[in-house]
Amino acid sequence: MGVSFSRPLVLTSLIAVLAGTAFAAPKLRLSTAAVGPVSVAVGANGPRQVVEAYNAGDGSLTLRVAAADSWLVPAVGGAAPCTTRAGSCFPINIELQTASLSLGLHTGTVIVTAADALDAPQTITVTVQPGGGVPAKADLFVAPNGSADSVRFATNSELRSAVTTQSGGRWLSFGIDGFGSFRFVWPYLLEARHLPGLAEGSYSGSVNITGSSFQPDNKNVPVTLRVTSDPIAALSPDRVQIRVAQNTIKPQAAVVVANRGLGALSITGAEVSTTSGGEWLAAVRAETGNIVNVNIDTANLAPGKYQGAVEIASNAVNGPLRVPVDVEVVAQGVPAASAGGVVNNAIYEPGDTIGAGGIASVFGEQFSFQDAAGAPATPLPTELGGVRVLVNGLAAPLYYASYGQINFQVPYEVQPGEARVSMTRDGQAGNTVTVNVARRAPRLLRLGIDDYGIIVNQDGTLPIPPTPGIPSRRARSGDALVIYATGFGQTNPPVTSGAAAPAAEPFARIDPVPTVYFGGNVTGGSPATPFFAGLTPGFVGLYQINVFVPSVLPRGDTVPLRVEGPGYVSNTIVIAIE
Repeated sequence: MGVSFSRPLVLTSLIAVLAGTAFAAPKLRLSTAAVGPVSVAVGANGPRQVVEAYNAGDGSLTLRVAAADSWLVPAVGGAAPCTTRAGSCFPINIELQTASLSLGLHTGTVIVTAADALDAPQTITVTVQPGGGVPAKADLFVAPNGSADSVRFATNSELRSAVTTQSGGRWLSFGIDGFGSFRFVWPYLLEARHLPGLAEGSYSGSVNITGSSFQPDNKNVPVTLRVTSDPIAALSPDRVQIRVAQNTIKPQAAVVVANRGLGALSITGAEVSTTSGGEWLAAVRAETGNIVNVNIDTANLAPGKYQGAVEIASNAVNGPLRVPVDVEVVAQGVPAASAGGVVNNAIYEPGDTIGAGGIASVFGEQFSFQDAAGAPATPLPTELGGVRVLVNGLAAPLYYASYGQINFQVPYEVQPGEARVSMTRDGQAGNTVTVNVARRAPRLLRLGIDDYGIIVNQDGTLPIPPTPGIPSRRARSGDALVIYATGFGQTNPPVTSGAAAPAAEPFARIDPVPTVYFGGNVTGGSPATPFFAGLTPGFVGLYQINVFVPSVLPRGDTVPLRVEGPGYVSNTIVIAIE
């Protein structure tokens, strides 16, 4: 007769308690990560700002705060009732000692740390605007084709306004522009639009602003509109902001100069200037396209903040254009992921769930001090350039590693629920952040043009309205489409994390086969059953759904498309169908 043994009840209970506490940890949360813009009088200190911190996990939260800018003085107050959620909060009081700041926009940071807490440290960005947010004047440029130009700004109170134009009709408007990012912030849009019949030339108007509790914002803003057939330059980005550890990488940024006017735009030069630190900034025009590459060398810079600018000359009517460059040099430290910095690589939306086996990106700083590197081959490595990523303790396969971004595959073995993601650089451990993982959480890849997805017609074109420079045509009934996605979870037969999908039968299929819906949105639409749904042969974590376009369905340039299966619904993208 066999003999069975069982653990004593006390020992079993003790193990359960230890197992629970081994994974218990406080979790840092902030009521907001951005304060402002806060209007302050020139030569005066601003009003105190309060951000609430609280513990969304277990145990106790011990906070420390520090500012990277001398005009910010933060301190943690005693526990108090939360105003933004139920429970107890720790008020972070931020004194604005702004008397020495000049007219304009200034941004600083408060760093909140919490010992042994998940999703820590976190950063509060504080923006102040000495002199107020309302501009002194506005010079706007439009082409004679119905285009518009605008100026956006924010204030700390609701404004009243009176808009007038001296000629040309009612081409000028002023009003609320969405919602503010912080309490007591009112965003506004001042816009000029070309009207039919408005000839080329200059036009004058004004916006008389009243009602602000911040007196400097009550002013008359003269507006000049220039209607022109010349090129009109638009910058993306219009400001370069870099934060980098001392003696590590040489950051680069590309400034694209687009033409929102008529004619051909051409860049004729780019000059740089710096206010301190010597010659750490350079700008070079790219060989093709209207792009200026901004190069930053911090080798001789001590920790601190540095300002510079790139002035871009062109044949645009609104040139030359000035691009401010702000660089913050910090001491070398451990790799640090941003709170909420783990995102689904398909759509890059903070807080989105990622399917097991899905492709994720984590953003932060000091992940790697080497040049950016991609995986040389499959199976994907679990270490790349000295960088490792652990998801619930499992080594994740890596696609790409750089100073501020890592792309990785969430291992199929990760169980559904809140997962903990941590990084190491050359064996040096960083912080731990959280992300939600599901067995299946499919996301259709976005093309980057409006809401269109990465879908391919059977002839290799993209099913979008015909677009110059892009192989494109609208899809037709009966066409075979290939829809690309991530996050459908484990397949039949299963694949190993980091391994390329089989390139021959048996292919790695989604089981059961999902349904594609054309039209509708969250619900409804014309269903279609794919003739193949599974991992793309030879790729890691990339799925494809091959389906015929139904004969009965909505038509147009923005037909919604989604994929559904047992217990899951993908995001919705759009497709053009004729």
